[in-house]
Amino acid sequence: MNTTSPSASAAAGHAPAGANLAPLVVAAFGVVFGDIGTSPLYALRECFSPHYGLTPTPENVLGIVSLMFWALTLVICGEYILVVMRADNRGEGGILALMALTLRGLFRKPRTRWWVVALGLFGAAMFYGDGVITPAISVLSAVEGLEVAAPQLEHFVVPLALTVLILLFAFQHRGTATVGALFGPVMCGWFATLGLLGLYNLVQHPAVLAAINPLHAVNFFLHNGWTGFLVLGSVFLVITGGEALYVDMGHFGRTPIRVAWFSLVLPGIALNYFGQGALILENPETVRNPFFLLAPAWLLYPLVILATLATVIASQAVISGVFSLTRQAVQLGYLPRFTIVHTSSEEIGQIYIPRANWAMLAAVIVLVVGFGSSSALAAAYGISVTVTMVLTTTLTGVVAYTLWNWPLWRCLPLFALFLCIDLSFFTANALKIPDGGWFPLLIAALVFTLMSTWKEGRELLAKRLREESMPLSVLLAGVERGSIHRVPGTAVFLTSSAQEVPHALLHNLKHNKVLHERVVLLTVETEDIPRVAEAERIAIEAIGHEFYRLTVRYGFFEDPNLPRELELCAAHGLSFDLADTTFFLGRETLIATRRPGMALWREKLFVTMSLNAQRAMDFFRLPTNRVVELGAQVEL
Repeated sequence: MNTTSPSASAAAGHAPAGANLAPLVVAAFGVVFGDIGTSPLYALRECFSPHYGLTPTPENVLGIVSLMFWALTLVICGEYILVVMRADNRGEGGILALMALTLRGLFRKPRTRWWVVALGLFGAAMFYGDGVITPAISVLSAVEGLEVAAPQLEHFVVPLALTVLILLFAFQHRGTATVGALFGPVMCGWFATLGLLGLYNLVQHPAVLAAINPLHAVNFFLHNGWTGFLVLGSVFLVITGGEALYVDMGHFGRTPIRVAWFSLVLPGIALNYFGQGALILENPETVRNPFFLLAPAWLLYPLVILATLATVIASQAVISGVFSLTRQAVQLGYLPRFTIVHTSSEEIGQIYIPRANWAMLAAVIVLVVGFGSSSALAAAYGISVTVTMVLTTTLTGVVAYTLWNWPLWRCLPLFALFLCIDLSFFTANALKIPDGGWFPLLIAALVFTLMSTWKEGRELLAKRLREESMPLSVLLAGVERGSIHRVPGTAVFLTSSAQEVPHALLHNLKHNKVLHERVVLLTVETEDIPRVAEAERIAIEAIGHEFYRLTVRYGFFEDPNLPRELELCAAHGLSFDLADTTFFLGRETLIATRRPGMALWREKLFVTMSLNAQRAMDFFRLPTNRVVELGAQVEL
């Protein structure tokens, strides 16, 4: 592992000094802010959707623009930039990293830990819902600019959007190394364009700057009552993608993200919203698509092309985030082993997971065809992000109290304010569930069921195997008596319990009647930290009669590579010759039963997931010609 790269330096939560800061800032424009940076395409338009029945009066326009400005200020600047990004797990962010960090502070409270795990898993599941909707609504909203430039092209919007999305997912296996180099500069141009378009219209009608006064937001609620509250569901679109600041912190560090946000992203999108507000104040009819109508007619087609590029980049960032989250879930034991393809020999974070990719594409196609427009999709968008934000705020509050040792008088009012804002947005979005918000919830429910079933199923399987296991001390006593024949070579048995005899070893003794002259019981552990230092990766214990316990530790951001780790053992006094080493793996055939454990349908689901999991031999990168698999039937 290269611990001197800019990414690794940034992972500690600090930007590298000197010239390394600028490239990280530019890269952050494309990866971190792609989602929130494309919200101006549809956010203000949706606030005046016919669904709400609001007219674009000066009072309503100033009130909504004020709500948008203060949402950016309080949620993104206040909550995420200043507070949430402090909760880094060895430099890494995201809901699963935060869950592991929270568990560290609650190690003596098992009942509370269960709730933290449930909240973390549900937050992760909601991210999958967001990962499906973001590409669909972003690309659709960009292509819909054609309707403004040439209304006769309206019927080509959905087919063209589908073409862009299919190409995007089809090229995922090639990796983002080449395209990624263009992400930052293109998004720099995008944010500059947002700011210039907004500024041009702002100069024409500077009265919109009055929206900076939060009293306009208050008056908006007073005059519109319940309708004003419902509009929060669309105002929230302004900050969707804000959670990416925390998720991608491990790739860039806090400082580059903060510099990028305050230097260009925030000014660009804020000016654009004010510019759209100014345009509507001057001509209320432009409320039908204020973003594209900001531009003069000669600039429309180039703007559609730039917007499409920006939405593709935003979609790519979300897709990569789903791949990263899936790898974390696999490493932490919440999903079965998947085939993970590394698309770059230099960047460890660039991975491709075929099953996740094609499942996302199928869901995106269903969304685009089923909803047909970005306005229809807006009803489905937001609910998953609001849930993730509520859970992030809650877990960060626990971390602040248990790990940062903040006093209650400091924690309670601050996180109560954040939760009040987040829950307001959540409630407003929850009311859109019948109109499409059910879709991300359905995806989240499915993913949560899969993750919780896999975790509980693995624990149940381990319990069933322990019921039929033999204490290691019994086997060692037999070896000491000389009753077991030893043969030359080294045998490595993968096991989850170093105190019991692995089932593969028992089956080998039963069928082959021999034991290798050197036996290594290898246990792979995943720690609740992103990466494990090389000095802490290997632990070896000699237990007599040429038996050894070998523990290999990985972080949840790392991919196992056991042959590589075995080479490290030489420095610890245990060398391996792979040509003379045999790896024994257990391969269980699982049978769902009505025995106490899990519900029968969950046991059947667990069996199905097991059948589709990647083989341990491939997951741990073991040489195929040195592996022996021994099967057994296990009744759950």
